[in-house]
Amino acid sequence: MDTPTREIYWNVSAVWLMYVLLVPTAAVLLWGLWRRVRRWRMGRPVDRTDRPRARLRALLDLAVAQRKILRDRYSGIMHQFIFLGFLTLFVGTLVVMVHEDFKIPIMQGPFYLWFQSLALDLLGLAAIIGLVMGLVKRYLLRAHRLDRTKNPDWILPVWFLVILITGFMVEGLRIVGTADPWAIWSPVGYATGRAFAAAGLTGSALRVAHRGLWWLHLVIVFGWLAYLPYTKLRHIFISPASIYFRRFTPRGRLDPINLETAPVLGAKTLGEFHWKDLLDLDACTECGLCQAACPAFAVGKPLNPKAVILDLQAHMYARATTADTAAGASLVGPVILPETIWSCTTCFACVEACPVEIEHVSKIVDMRRYVVMEESDLPDGAAAAIQGIEDRGHPFRGTGSTRRDWYRDLPYVQEMAVKGSADLLFWVGCATALNERNHSIARALAMILHRAGIDFAVLGEEEGCSGDPARRIGNEYLFQQQAKQNIETLRRYGVTRIVTTCPHCMNTIKHEYPEFGGTYDVVHHTQLIAELQAQGRLPAPPRTGTVTFHDPCYLGRVNGEYEAPRQAIDALGLERVEMPRSGRNSFCCGAGGGRYWMDDRPGQRINVARAQEAVATGAETIGTACPFCMLMIEDGVKQTQAERHPRTLDVAELVAESLDG
Repeated sequence: MDTPTREIYWNVSAVWLMYVLLVPTAAVLLWGLWRRVRRWRMGRPVDRTDRPRARLRALLDLAVAQRKILRDRYSGIMHQFIFLGFLTLFVGTLVVMVHEDFKIPIMQGPFYLWFQSLALDLLGLAAIIGLVMGLVKRYLLRAHRLDRTKNPDWILPVWFLVILITGFMVEGLRIVGTADPWAIWSPVGYATGRAFAAAGLTGSALRVAHRGLWWLHLVIVFGWLAYLPYTKLRHIFISPASIYFRRFTPRGRLDPINLETAPVLGAKTLGEFHWKDLLDLDACTECGLCQAACPAFAVGKPLNPKAVILDLQAHMYARATTADTAAGASLVGPVILPETIWSCTTCFACVEACPVEIEHVSKIVDMRRYVVMEESDLPDGAAAAIQGIEDRGHPFRGTGSTRRDWYRDLPYVQEMAVKGSADLLFWVGCATALNERNHSIARALAMILHRAGIDFAVLGEEEGCSGDPARRIGNEYLFQQQAKQNIETLRRYGVTRIVTTCPHCMNTIKHEYPEFGGTYDVVHHTQLIAELQAQGRLPAPPRTGTVTFHDPCYLGRVNGEYEAPRQAIDALGLERVEMPRSGRNSFCCGAGGGRYWMDDRPGQRINVARAQEAVATGAETIGTACPFCMLMIEDGVKQTQAERHPRTLDVAELVAESLDG
């Protein structure tokens, strides 16, 4: 089959002129990208080049397949249509240039029919549909997470629409002018050509229309390409880079600070962030998915993770040179309000939702680190928690309990100091050991371990705070001090395996202690319980009743464990009723990031919002798997207006009830 000529009036001078125009277009585009790269380079160095295969897989999964965006069906289809249309048309344009201008005969045979004709037409049409869907969602459906006040937000998609429409018009004119025998393989172009033919466009009028429209289309395309790096559509280039250079360390592990060599503790200015943090600021697509997922924003707290990124981005743009930025005032105050950083629960809902792998939480904690360690400026409740860890080894002010109270009458609970060694250490955690409500959780797990024949022990008064509250509040010095003390205690007893009821302790000991020489096999108690049930070591008669399970953020989103607690509940024969927001989309209880010790204004209680959602399921019991979640959800249930308040029980308490029954 002979390949139809792309342009019936094409000549050598036109080819040269096109490439002459391409040079300034490319120069403006590359200059815009380089300006951004130059800004990123003012950040601290960080190695994000390890595990290249994993990074490539992430790029294909999140940038090409767009797995996260597809969680929202409407937005996912819309974005896929635009992305695939743009990508295919870009490749198709390169194919035409190689074939026509460099005389390499690739645009022929089945490839010409299936890809260069049919696929390009259909995916170009899909891109038009996707752009219309985007405009409808923003301006007619008026999605709350999208900003409609920025004029360029409608200019850019409309501009791209004009490119696509004029492209189809040029194709239609070509089909009419050449009487292409394979025109039916380009259905949109064929239909457009038929419309021109029906309008009586022939001869010189056809020639003039084709030439004029072709050059108009070219100028519009080149203008759009040159403008890209200066608009939010720069994410076409930058978002894939953000995804490729994402962190592959555990999500809940914060980067340590070298307290002896760091010139500034935390992030005072943009220069104290690492370069990937600054790349993140440019990668933001302003989609608002982080905003929609944020529990603090949902209840009216002064935190919007999208606004944090965009405010830092605007500040970065305002600082033209590295020297200007490094010499600037503290970010907290002039750029990000103090109440904004203190509203964060570090629940990672924003990070989980972000389709381009922006790391919001680490930036907020780095800003906290500066104001806490350099300026000693933190909320009263957080300051009291820090003072408690320093003075008493735990953050709970006014508690009447000691770490031994919950097991004084349990002969099968022994301390390491007496026992000497054990196969398993039960790390109880401050929130379980020092709060009377949670004593029953510790007792339930101890009974379960005893029934299953597990050789275990506790540290008793030798157990210190894991340091999680100190680190998330921003006192890195105190965290490192606690970590080193605990590691020394664990080393003295030769501990290798640990079980804990607290996901925060689990995350800290498992993922953050190795940086200080303490590497352990750490499991959450629901993981161990589910394992013991599967082995038949916890036989219990089936029960009746309904349970809705609240996923703790640091067990689920942070450490990826969603199934173990559900398996443990299902093994009891109880009926599970899921809340609308569960699993990776679970709504935070409000206690993380040190928020448990900070005051809330009326109407801003995350735990009440979550409790209302749990009560609305009609379940008889709300299941939890975190001592902080237990305290927050139980308190929230009491403040709901429901006629019947369900029980709030830890998974261990549910299992222990079955064993006793």
